Amino acid sequence: MKTDSKIYVAGHNGLVGSAILRRLQSGGYSNIITRNSSELDLTRQAEVEIFFEKEQPDYVFLAAAKVGGILANSTYKADFIYSNLMIASNVIHSAYKFKTKKLLNLGSSCIYPKFAPQPMKEEHLLTGVLEATNEPYAVAKIAAIKLCRYYNEQYGTNFISGMPTNLYGPKDNFDLLNSHVLPAMMRKFHEAKQNTTAVELWGTGSPFREFLYVDDLADACVFLMEKFDYQEVGELINIGTGKDITIKDLSLLIKDIVGFNGEILWDSTKPDGTPKKLLDISRIRGLGWEPKTSLREGIRYTYEWYLKTVITQSQHQTSEKTE
Repeated sequence: MKTDSKIYVAGHNGLVGSAILRRLQSGGYSNIITRNSSELDLTRQAEVEIFFEKEQPDYVFLAAAKVGGILANSTYKADFIYSNLMIASNVIHSAYKFKTKKLLNLGSSCIYPKFAPQPMKEEHLLTGVLEATNEPYAVAKIAAIKLCRYYNEQYGTNFISGMPTNLYGPKDNFDLLNSHVLPAMMRKFHEAKQNTTAVELWGTGSPFREFLYVDDLADACVFLMEKFDYQEVGELINIGTGKDITIKDLSLLIKDIVGFNGEILWDSTKPDGTPKKLLDISRIRGLGWEPKTSLREGIRYTYEWYLKTVITQSQHQTSEKTE
């Protein structure tokens, strides 16, 4: 990519897309195209093709997706598979049709089998059954990987797929009904800090999870887009830290950073999800990339953003209503 290349970031308002946008801007890229969902519905093929025909982006970061935690994935199964299939199909096909030079498709570590060997290597894809609680989302993400692969094989495109581990950071979703585990914990501990003696969390706390600060993911995405083609990356490439932590230890870390002094109660009647999800990142390490942000540091950055943005905004809105 050149600094004046026309770059489209799909999903620029979300956790991942906003981090990619920050990374591109800090790197001096000046010709970045964005559209919010009210301006461009990526699930509508006609709208996507009109956009690509008009804008003709040279490079595309496909970070748009319908995402959520265990509860959201279990409740809105049809929405998750439909929306993510349509977004991927429309953007990838239009990128081929209107001659995009390179596309980076972002997936998720949930594409791997529930009981995949640990750490999970790229070649473990489709070697076993998926975790039931997020199967619709995972199936859509696997389809996107295969779309990229087969367009490359049939049409000679240069579409690559990055598979990040569990992400967190600024612009995360803190809605308790739809969020992932880390931001949900952060909000629960914050809200309980003033007047609650205990916080209840789902499951047993025993599963292991790997967490990557979203700005590190953005750095990896730009690194791959700038330096490597499909032939060098392969069908997909893992992006993570190579380290995991139990959900129980994660809760203690967040509790400490937030400053909650009460008790943690575990509701073992709720699902734990996959027992362990750790990515093997030897392939991307071999290309020369390493994550930079420690888990404690990243959680602290995220909590500072949460206090500054989410809480301050909420207090401001409350004050406006009472005036």
